[in-house]
Amino acid sequence: MPPRSRTAERYARALAAALAAVACLLLAANAGPSDTAPTPAPAPDAASQAGELASAGG
Repeated sequence: MPPRSRTAERYARALAAALAAVACLLLAANAGPSDTAPTPAPAPDAASQAGELASAGG
């Protein structure tokens, strides 16, 4: 059995592991498409035509 490490060494390893985990989470959260296509705005005449059709339905 390997000898027991010092408490400070265990805390240092735990801190290093926590920092590595946080770095991985930040990288994973930011890993996405960098250039998303903008969504086109609806045409203004389509909305007015829908309103005319609803009022003409009678």
